[in-house]
Amino acid sequence: MSTATTRETRTPPTRTGAAPTPATSRSSPSAAAPSLPSLTGLRWMAALLVFGLHVNNFGYFGGYAGHLVFWGFGAGATGVSFFFVLSGFVLTWSARPHDRALGFWRRRIARIYPVHLVTLGVAFLMAYTLARQPKPTPSQTLANALLLHSWWHPWWQTLNPVSWSLACEAFFYAAFPLLFLLLRRLGARGTVALGALAVVSVLVLARADAHHWTSESLYSLPAARLPEFVLGAVTARLVLLGRWRGPGLEASLALAIIGYFLVPQVTPGYPATVCTLAGFTVLIPAAAVADLKGLPSLWRHRRMVRLGELSFAFYMIHLLVLRAGTNLLGSKPHFGILAGLAVTTAAFTLSLALSWVLYEAVERPARRLLLRRRGRSRSAPEREPVPSTREASSAARD
Repeated sequence: MSTATTRETRTPPTRTGAAPTPATSRSSPSAAAPSLPSLTGLRWMAALLVFGLHVNNFGYFGGYAGHLVFWGFGAGATGVSFFFVLSGFVLTWSARPHDRALGFWRRRIARIYPVHLVTLGVAFLMAYTLARQPKPTPSQTLANALLLHSWWHPWWQTLNPVSWSLACEAFFYAAFPLLFLLLRRLGARGTVALGALAVVSVLVLARADAHHWTSESLYSLPAARLPEFVLGAVTARLVLLGRWRGPGLEASLALAIIGYFLVPQVTPGYPATVCTLAGFTVLIPAAAVADLKGLPSLWRHRRMVRLGELSFAFYMIHLLVLRAGTNLLGSKPHFGILAGLAVTTAAFTLSLALSWVLYEAVERPARRLLLRRRGRSRSAPEREPVPSTREASSAARD
């Protein structure tokens, strides 16, 4: 799964290349961090990769078209790795130096839990009303509701399968106050050392997973995905300190694309993280620096930002739409290219429409309700320090 006030005023850019006022760091420890709209656009692209992966897995396309879809989206699961790195970056970028852990966790719950509970409810209803849907046990349902299901591999894909990544995010949120305290005490060199340790951890875990040194896959285990989150936090800290020296946006994007297409060359699952780790780790701060310095960025286009705002809801609902479609289309129908495109377009359009409904009718109003300060009138929402749906673009306004 990661500002402004909960009023959610929009980021001002309205055209490609428009940017916030150039800045390199906060003027004071308590100052709000500048907004980073390019990260929101990138969020949408990551969500789109995951959608493409699931279209491939559901077998909408057969023959040569199926091979093309696999070529383009077979590595789409790496979009989740991008979300993990991005989450670490955004939470560090927007963190309040003197914030309390309980306040931080409260905002995180308000950020993800309403949409999670609604989509969990939809998945539960589908399990008992539609054919060919696996029926969860009470224990599985409770574990999903509490975002604990990803800790035990047999349960990680129950109910709404994509919610396994939210279980990882919940673990990251639990650890973040300690991580942020550590980062504030470390200098630039110590921060770089922590990042190097995170990279080594991913390499070791990938080798362990590829060679089956563990009894279960590490892909969905929250503790195994923590190093990606730490890398995002490390790069954000270096940007805030003015010590980031990574490549620019174009070179970083090229590195990420190269890593993406290397994924089929490694063992499926956790080892794929190694292929894209370097590209994602430099792409996110490169996009942030482009926003800070007012450099051109396609990802800052207002339409990309708007889609990025919907990306969390889209991520949470799209697989349920595809699952429901199996009752009409069957399992792996392997259509020709025209029929496959028509079905994919219909599934995408419905998923996007439902994500807009979730965002406007659930995500925003629920967050406003949950973040009202005690003792305040209902009309005065609390400022939220961790980015909302546009977790990345509103990084300054939590």
